[in-house]
Amino acid sequence: MRVLHIVPAAFGRDGTVGGAERYAFELARHMAERVPTTMVTFGDSREERRIGSLRVQTLSSLCYVKGERSNPLALSLLSEISQVDVVHCHQQHVVASSLASLFCRLTRRKAYVSDLGGGGWDVSAYISTDRWYHGHLHISQYSRTVFGQDDKPWAHVIYGGVDTSKFSPECSVPKDWTVLYAGRLLPHKGIDNLIRAMPEEIPLEIIGRPYDAPYHRELLRLADGKNVTFRHDCDDAALIEAYRRASCIVLPSVYKTMYGHETKVPELLGQTALEGMSCGTPAICTDVASLPEVVEDNVTGFLVPPNDPESLRTKILWLQDHPVEAQRMGQAARQRVLKQFSWPAVVDRCLNIYGSP
Repeated sequence: MRVLHIVPAAFGRDGTVGGAERYAFELARHMAERVPTTMVTFGDSREERRIGSLRVQTLSSLCYVKGERSNPLALSLLSEISQVDVVHCHQQHVVASSLASLFCRLTRRKAYVSDLGGGGWDVSAYISTDRWYHGHLHISQYSRTVFGQDDKPWAHVIYGGVDTSKFSPECSVPKDWTVLYAGRLLPHKGIDNLIRAMPEEIPLEIIGRPYDAPYHRELLRLADGKNVTFRHDCDDAALIEAYRRASCIVLPSVYKTMYGHETKVPELLGQTALEGMSCGTPAICTDVASLPEVVEDNVTGFLVPPNDPESLRTKILWLQDHPVEAQRMGQAARQRVLKQFSWPAVVDRCLNIYGSP
């Protein structure tokens, strides 16, 4: 079986990619250890290279549909598809994916799609392209539900993965009992509730880039007088070190932001919670979206109501006051990731679906 993954956004040489591109790359990289796999992306010039067993092919974009950089198109994509048996698109609502799915139908190849968010102008804005694909592969049950595909036999849940050899515990790194948030600094992430929840004597580290200037200013105001550190540029090594020494990783995402705005899809998976858990750190997450699929309440961490700083505070203090139980939760968190959310497990699910009638 030869597999092609299509990622619309360019995959840069420096390895700095967004969450969706990172997901697609890691899935393709681990799949390449099992079957011949190519990842196709788009850029200003054509380039081919290998990363381990994975062939990465950058196609020179013929154009960007309606000037959208996230919506590239290259006719050489059809040549790449002609060399494989299965195509896995990682964004449904772009022209490249629609073209790929149609070409697969015409040439009796299989096409699958994982919608990781984003998109651009596409025919799917006018007609449903759902059945142009042989199946939809969701990264959580919540994703399957929110896309209205619970009752569709062609909609499957493959979950997301963590590189468990990279994101791993390290006994030589002592816990300093810092509370950690990692992710984008946006209102629907509920970081304001986390800062409100923090006791003054406990340190909070916030790792992530600010994408909303007024919200960032509000976070700085709330943090005034508390032991809060903001870090906007961390590579993987620094992030892993932070996961390992933290008392807990917290994802306080909300449906309703502090400004009263509603967010229907705050978390499709919760990648940073999984990465922290893989490092042997318990997680505290709000009971929203996909997060109950990630955290097993009272086993690998805690689930708390959204927009409830007092509940967050209670669980943070509990972990501080019960280090033995907290360590046990961290160990259970690591085991949950190994069993359910490792990349080999995700690859197995994909290959089983690809090979089904």
